[in-house]
Amino acid sequence: MKAVILAGGLGTRLSEETVSKPKPMVEIGGQPILTHIMQLYSDHGINDFIICGGYRVDVINNYFLNFNKFHKSFKISLEDNDVSVIEDHGKKWNITIVDTGLNTMTGGRLKRVKDYLKDDEVFCMTYGDGLSDVDISKSIKFHRGHGGLATLAAVYPPARFGALEISENLKVKSFQEKPKGDGSRINGGFFVLSREVLDYINGDSTIWEREPLENLSSNNELFAFKHNGFWQPMDTLKDKRELEKLIVNNNAPWIRK
Repeated sequence: MKAVILAGGLGTRLSEETVSKPKPMVEIGGQPILTHIMQLYSDHGINDFIICGGYRVDVINNYFLNFNKFHKSFKISLEDNDVSVIEDHGKKWNITIVDTGLNTMTGGRLKRVKDYLKDDEVFCMTYGDGLSDVDISKSIKFHRGHGGLATLAAVYPPARFGALEISENLKVKSFQEKPKGDGSRINGGFFVLSREVLDYINGDSTIWEREPLENLSSNNELFAFKHNGFWQPMDTLKDKRELEKLIVNNNAPWIRK
């Protein structure tokens, strides 16, 4: 099975980091968030990836072209210039990087890689800027079981602000730091899709989260896989710092111990 990762956006809300690189290449814990996402899928046995690039796709290309050089330990003899690998930290990943255009929308990027999915009845898809400990294997099993064309991970959004309960005399009756919103779930961006969903996408200008998902829902083809665990997008520099803090404290839920 393959995992498609949308990695072509500009990342304007993280402009401090994305002037010279696409957002999926912003580093968390010393490596791009993109590779954290790929490792999540790899932990569930998915090692074939299609990366939909766009903005600064050359940065993604160069990173993976030189990946093995920076993920191995070498022994070098300066006397005879002999080089031998003493420890291999590399991955057994098969990676296809496709330039899907600078201004292509999310649905359009998926449509552009349809030829790379012609042998896949079912595949996964996600965005290149969000981390989670969602159980990919269970979501695939759920997808195969319900018979619909699309499954999305339904998650609780991380809270941005503390909540106050205020009495009539303006006394604060209760304070809840960072509650999980109003209890409503949102699209967490981790999809399992049957190939027929590509027929719901018209072209480059199609936004996946609008007509395709709306029409799939109207046709009773869209199902929600409920995820109650960790989920965090990296939209801002504050988000990046919070994710970094989890790694520093050895408390990153998406990293298998």
